Amino acid sequence: MTSSPRPDSIEGLFARFGPSYRWLVTVTVMMGTIATILAATIVNVALPDIMGAFGMSQDKAQLLSTGFLAAMTGTMLLNAWMVETFGQRATFMMAVSVFVVASIMGGLAPAEGVLILSRVLQGAAAGILQPLAMQVIFQVFPPEKRGSAMGIYGIGVVLAPALGPALGGVMVDSFSWRYVFFMAVPFCLIGLFLATLFMPGRETTGPARRFDWMGFGLLTVFLVTLLNGLSNGQRYGWLSDPILTDFAFALVTGIGFIVWELFTPTPMLNLKLFKNRAYTGASIVAFIFGAGIYGSTYLIPLFAQTIQGYTPTRSGLLLMPAGLVLAMVFPIAGRLTDQTPAYAPVMFGLAVFALSSFLMTGVDTDTSFWLFAWWIILGRIGLGFIMPSLNAGALQALPIALLGQGSGAINFVRQLGGAFGVNFLSITLERRSQFYVDSFTAAQHAANSATTDMLGAVTDLLSQVGVPDAIREAGAMNYLGQVIYTQGNMLGYRDSFFIVSAIFVIAILPAFMMRQRPVRQAIETNER
Repeated sequence: MTSSPRPDSIEGLFARFGPSYRWLVTVTVMMGTIATILAATIVNVALPDIMGAFGMSQDKAQLLSTGFLAAMTGTMLLNAWMVETFGQRATFMMAVSVFVVASIMGGLAPAEGVLILSRVLQGAAAGILQPLAMQVIFQVFPPEKRGSAMGIYGIGVVLAPALGPALGGVMVDSFSWRYVFFMAVPFCLIGLFLATLFMPGRETTGPARRFDWMGFGLLTVFLVTLLNGLSNGQRYGWLSDPILTDFAFALVTGIGFIVWELFTPTPMLNLKLFKNRAYTGASIVAFIFGAGIYGSTYLIPLFAQTIQGYTPTRSGLLLMPAGLVLAMVFPIAGRLTDQTPAYAPVMFGLAVFALSSFLMTGVDTDTSFWLFAWWIILGRIGLGFIMPSLNAGALQALPIALLGQGSGAINFVRQLGGAFGVNFLSITLERRSQFYVDSFTAAQHAANSATTDMLGAVTDLLSQVGVPDAIREAGAMNYLGQVIYTQGNMLGYRDSFFIVSAIFVIAILPAFMMRQRPVRQAIETNER
């Protein structure tokens, strides 16, 4: 006679709620996913106001994005150990609770240090929550429906950063930048309530697996020193002692992490995952995917506000049509994943997003709202085809025993790409903009007829409006400087969009690696 399943096990919850349990638990974990990804990008539209409120420079304000992403990346690999030790319900509720506290801390922050700390704590909680969502969905859906389930999950992953800036812009313009930190709290509270009903408890019995403290420490130092070096390199100089020291520590700890994970009996990241060709290809694409979505979501609102003069609300609304289109694309892409090889939709999506970014290389101060919005919509359609197929293709290549670590690792790689993408594009934007500004400035001299004609025209206009003779020339020169700065920055943004396009074209090559037929037992676990 078989014993009845525990009430808080997945089998027990299926017995209690029936087939609808799949969607009940999916909605539950989606609350955490939406909250965390909303918080990851919503701050972007508030950056100019936050910089003004605390007198922060661009590289310091960048920590609000990269600090979140770095912490999120570092804690993603904790997910498998926490689920084994505490169970999915306790892990979910602990992470969501930390996220709520951090959100309130950020909204009430009295100084920039507290604000940056709140973002780091938000990212740490988000890193635990995101792999958990994928793991739960793969456990409750049969293989033939996982693509559709990943499509639903993907709505939260990409729809939140698409709609978040629009909602954040309204909050900034109507109230204050502080309110953007509170927007994710209702989703968290709903998720906490639903978790008490639908999230399963601990599946395993007996003592928990020993935690890989050494691996976690090495990874943390690697991420902190590398991202700190990338963030401050432009300010201190790339060959300065502090930056070279950061990069040296990052190199040593990065190599140390890989070596340690290969030989420790309880690795935080099982590197044997990457012996599977399909999983490795999916991981490379995931890295580039993360860089593209977070990097473009960072660049677009900044361009709209600093170059085109949009308000935070209008710059956020620029992304909203793309978010609505995504809501329609994801279910279609999810069903397509169930019927076609995973690599095909991924390659199609990469090509479409590359085309979108290439079109943005033509953006300027006169680009209309709807033309820019259509370019963004095209890119989000591409992302919509990538996400479900990428997740399903990666995890289907793994044995069931490695789903937890595989889910954490693919999310880790995607978020690592996001952290690198924001840093890299921020550096590229600053360096290319400065290059163009210096080039244009050097060309402004008395022999340049265009310069003298413009200065003369501006001086005449100032005379007509009654500006005193003593400051007309200075006013004209100031106007010329503003024109040069705007033009240089606009070309810097164009170069940044071109780089994103080129990287996504290159990503089509590793997508071919996903053509391997999934082999469930191709990887052995590296556990005792």
